[in-house]
Amino acid sequence: MATVRALPGSARIVVIGGGVGGASIVYHLTELGERDVVLLDRDELTSGSTFHSAGLVGQLRADPALTRMNRYSVELYRRLERGDHPPGWVECGGIRLASSQERMAEIRRQIGWARASGLPLSEISPAEAAELFPLIDTEGVVGGAYLPSDGQVDPARLCDSLAAAARAGGAEIHTRTRVLGVEVADGRVRRVRTDRGDIDCEIVVNCGGMFAAEIGRMVGVRVPIVPMSHQYVVTDAFLPRRDTPLPTLRDPDLLVYYRQEVDGLVMGGYERTSAAWTAGPRAYDAIPADFNGRLLAPDWDRFAEIADNARIRVPALGDLGVRKLINGPEAFTPDNEFCLGETEVGGFFVAAGFCAHGIAGAGGIGLVMAEWITTGEPPYDLWHMDIRRFGRHYRSPSYTLARTAENYETYYDIRYPGQARTAGRPLRTSPVYPWHAAHGASFGEKAGWERVDHYESNARPDLPELAGLRPDGWAGRNWSTAVPAEHLATRRSAGLFDETSFAKIEVTGPQAAEFLSWACDNDVAREVGAVTYTQALNTRGGIECDFTVTRRAEDDFLIVTGTAFGGHDLAFLRRQAAVRGASVRIADVTGQFACFALWGPSARAVLSRLTADDLGFPFMSMRELTVGDVPVMALRVTFVGEHGWELYCSTEYGAALWRTLWEAGREHDVVAGGYRAIDSMRLEKGYRVWGADVGPETDPYEAGLGFCVKLDKPGGFCGRDALAAARERGPARRLRCLVLGVPGAVALGNEPVRVGDSVGDSVAGRVTSGGFGYTVRSSIAYAYLPVEHAEPGTKISVEVSGTWVDGTVAREPLFDPHGERVRSVPWRPSNPV
Repeated sequence: MATVRALPGSARIVVIGGGVGGASIVYHLTELGERDVVLLDRDELTSGSTFHSAGLVGQLRADPALTRMNRYSVELYRRLERGDHPPGWVECGGIRLASSQERMAEIRRQIGWARASGLPLSEISPAEAAELFPLIDTEGVVGGAYLPSDGQVDPARLCDSLAAAARAGGAEIHTRTRVLGVEVADGRVRRVRTDRGDIDCEIVVNCGGMFAAEIGRMVGVRVPIVPMSHQYVVTDAFLPRRDTPLPTLRDPDLLVYYRQEVDGLVMGGYERTSAAWTAGPRAYDAIPADFNGRLLAPDWDRFAEIADNARIRVPALGDLGVRKLINGPEAFTPDNEFCLGETEVGGFFVAAGFCAHGIAGAGGIGLVMAEWITTGEPPYDLWHMDIRRFGRHYRSPSYTLARTAENYETYYDIRYPGQARTAGRPLRTSPVYPWHAAHGASFGEKAGWERVDHYESNARPDLPELAGLRPDGWAGRNWSTAVPAEHLATRRSAGLFDETSFAKIEVTGPQAAEFLSWACDNDVAREVGAVTYTQALNTRGGIECDFTVTRRAEDDFLIVTGTAFGGHDLAFLRRQAAVRGASVRIADVTGQFACFALWGPSARAVLSRLTADDLGFPFMSMRELTVGDVPVMALRVTFVGEHGWELYCSTEYGAALWRTLWEAGREHDVVAGGYRAIDSMRLEKGYRVWGADVGPETDPYEAGLGFCVKLDKPGGFCGRDALAAARERGPARRLRCLVLGVPGAVALGNEPVRVGDSVGDSVAGRVTSGGFGYTVRSSIAYAYLPVEHAEPGTKISVEVSGTWVDGTVAREPLFDPHGERVRSVPWRPSNPV
């Protein structure tokens, strides 16, 4: 009888969950020199969803960070395959088919993303696809793409391989050990309780897979995942012996995927009628305590759609027997991205919600999580996977379930620009939401907020000056003439925009000024009434936050940041305060204030009719006013490059303030506008967006934000030393404005950029954000370019939907370069609007 080792009484790091994610994290922790690491599993390794995973490894994703992680996974699996515990890695290549012209357009965009990421994804014809995968019927196939470095791996062997390497690195692994609780004191994890004893610890990593939400509830943390029934079949053997295995194959138009399994096939997909397992609209998941190494009963009726579609593309399946149908629960998130990172409980990390592509990501997950745990910061921009992206509304079982089910059922759908999900809406609304709806608003959704994209009532399809402005191809989807109409009206007269969804954070207390001075690179602790645009940096000098700070009193500051970034910025500031031991209160007050922006040449004329207060206060300052009957905090700021204000009022006054502004603006031709017009105007002005143009991997100097940096600020600031060193070295790249030579060719993000007369795959950068500037009448894109190719006038080309479009590096900003509009100095455009 094997001897059961006693649990250690303490460990620096305890990882809960012995699936492929947990094993990868433990392995990478030991690679970084951590030796005091314990992994616990309730049963045996791989007894969760790992053992029944299909094992496909595709590398390309829309998020460059995830693509980077998946590429590392392939490198790791190759390396492990050469070791003593090979994981069964087979680099067979991967095919993605297009069975519609729309899908082919999507694939051509993805080929551009791959080029920007250094992946050799190439377009193939139907005949070439059939040569690579002879079983397919090419009727209806338009084309496809092939990536030779994609492949498949045996999930259980991969987990065992990583675990063996982790043990060799000094980690302890204890199976058949059930976690009963996680103890927290003073906001940090202190101990893990198990049925075999307690372990004192500093850090806990929740890699519980479908049990991760239950483990999170032990410390009051919501991990918004839902175990979904996911099925695939394994056919009888029928394939002739081949020198190389068939490539993996996906046909998203038919909702199916295939891979070779010995001499048969694995075939599965994402049906339109999903089935959650154990979770409901009024209850969290309730997975049976003894559900270890088990499967769910086959559901042939629900699988029929997938089976029928699969036979269309691979007719041989109609004559084959099925060895088994695998129905296993897989943990899905509401947006199909992982849940990674540290939670609001200090030292409590999560790596869960792998959404049936965790095998492809496992290597990268282990790498980034190990670095995050050991340094306290993610190694690069992981916001799309950061658990903090989920707001408090995801504590609702019904909302989480609705969003997750919709995500599963549309897994293979084409995502067009501006296309928003519909489940769980409307949830968070401005006090003016009924007015917007009554006036023809087309709503988008962000962080649960209903936000006006544009008003279809503003559409002007017959206006001569808007002729020919529709973007070509992909960017023209879901486009409306209302967007340029709102843009141009704001430039000519004024626009009124509802920005209530912007996240708002109060920092108050006796050390508020001192703390924010440390957290921000700019000087925010200025006079009362000052508004400061600033960044908050990580220790590497990368931009963790990008926001404005308004000093309302000696010990009272208001931060305004992007709608989707409130949770991130709040968590970052709270962690910084904890590290500093600062006596401050940091609170999310987003819902307490409505915010309306009034911008444009007529903005002062409109507002002066509504207030007796002096409007002559300077740019980047704040005053308290009354507007009509409403007490307002007015900030002289802009995100469109026009004179005007953001007007904040307590939410109960919101409807009255909007009505007052709208009625006063009628005689000045004020237009109500949406976020798409704002984005078009900010591109012309060169204003950056966090998470696209700037982020944790970019410093202010290369991003063109060096004017915010106060290196000589008394007391310094977080990241100051790294930034000083970066300034001394000089940037290796710079964010540059690109103007494309074909106005209708509009880049949207991730497109590859070449410089000069380079050809082939010599990519110098990728587009961070792009769109059309309706005042300058140009297609605009931003990209980081090597400094030697960053001078204005440099010739570039951008691959837009498979076609290389020539352009030029432009001097920015394209619109109002001297800032005369912002400061209300008379403006004379060279190209009148």
